[in-house]
Amino acid sequence: MSKLFNATAHTSDDPFGPRGFPQATIVLTPWQKRVFLGLAALLVLWAILDWRSELLWINVACTVFYLFVTVYRVLLIDTSLRHGGEMNFTEDELASPPGDEWPKYMVILPMYHEGDILPKLVESLGKLDYPKDRLEIRLLIEADDEETMAVAHSLNLAPPFVITPIPVSQPRTKPKACNVALETGDAEYLVIYDAEDRPELDQLKKAAHAFAKAGENVACIQGKLCFYNPDQNLLTKCFTADYATWFGLCLPGLDTLKAPIPLGGTSNHFRLDILRKVGGWDEFNVTEDCDLGLRLFVRGYQTRVLESTTWEQACPSVPFWVRQRSRWVKGYAQTYFVHTRQLWDLTKKLGFIGSLHFHLLIGGSVFCQLISPFYWILLLMWIFVRPSIGMAEFFPGPVFAMGAICLFVGNFIFAYSSAVALVRRGFGHLALYGLAMPFYWMLMSVGAWKGFLQLITKPHHWEKTKHFAES
Repeated sequence: MSKLFNATAHTSDDPFGPRGFPQATIVLTPWQKRVFLGLAALLVLWAILDWRSELLWINVACTVFYLFVTVYRVLLIDTSLRHGGEMNFTEDELASPPGDEWPKYMVILPMYHEGDILPKLVESLGKLDYPKDRLEIRLLIEADDEETMAVAHSLNLAPPFVITPIPVSQPRTKPKACNVALETGDAEYLVIYDAEDRPELDQLKKAAHAFAKAGENVACIQGKLCFYNPDQNLLTKCFTADYATWFGLCLPGLDTLKAPIPLGGTSNHFRLDILRKVGGWDEFNVTEDCDLGLRLFVRGYQTRVLESTTWEQACPSVPFWVRQRSRWVKGYAQTYFVHTRQLWDLTKKLGFIGSLHFHLLIGGSVFCQLISPFYWILLLMWIFVRPSIGMAEFFPGPVFAMGAICLFVGNFIFAYSSAVALVRRGFGHLALYGLAMPFYWMLMSVGAWKGFLQLITKPHHWEKTKHFAES
């Protein structure tokens, strides 16, 4: 039928990928295919026998699940606002190393066709406030990327910068390049940045202190992400609100609850020995960061959130933004399917509460983005053509009440919390744009459906994020 049902890499009897852990080399294992095909057959049969009853109960199930996800997100935000969770350090603490000397740090920067922004990147990272003799900055450049390679050589880079060519091989993904860099080096800690990143200059020092203060089971320190071009257009303003909410409210809430944290794609600081121990990144997963955060948690490790910001470029172009979002959603779906291959074992390792976090945060976010357009369409139909259709039978009183809570209360809370997050992030002048977030969420669903369809047709295709040179 498609790559979704084409198991060529390994089978359910051999669930481990080439790096020693379950990977997204395929999307579904044989038992998962049987479940989905059986469910599809059941839905078709049910529709033939009684399609009205089927639509009613599907609507009930979707509405109940949507309500659960809404309540879950509200609880995360409330926990963050009440308790925080980020690790923070004063200038006096950063004046001296956490031990006898500053630990060795490796910075890796995977890039592809980034020649136009490479000089700015080198300038920014060259200002990092960290002893240069304890630092190595690896520029991971694809061997056939002649443009970026030529610019890198023209800069006459000196230590701590090192050019690391990435051999041309499949898959052509960011995590594949990261794994190449992971194979060598004797640093104690490793951090990954993107090509357009501008981390706060003392971020490495803060992360070193965070690791020293945290327990040995803390394998990763996640820095916060924000944008340096929030005012460029309406999309960047809403994107900034999205990031302010996720990194300023949701992740600190997860940190406080000691829940699994799906990592952001950059500013992840790792204990290098643990990162190697768990096998690095899944080269076939297009949101390898989310997958790695979950694998660390399953192995008994924790991730903490650091009060330090890496400034990125908010994508100002709707087509490129949709491509980026589609990759994220596709990767979340990949991660969900990969980690549910051995569902019983996963549940035992995560426990009941951890399992709820996993299903609501990973599976739930994908599912809600996919079904949201249908409910927006139903809302418009209910407003404009209600007299001519019999929608009431599919929304009996309790179901209508739950849907109304999600629509009016849920959207208001999330729009309001977006405004709160912007104010807390220092972008109070953008708080009014919290009112525009419902339109942004509709756009998210466009990306979600694009990613879902790609999951069927080309699951490992990497929709590269476009970075625009600054004027």
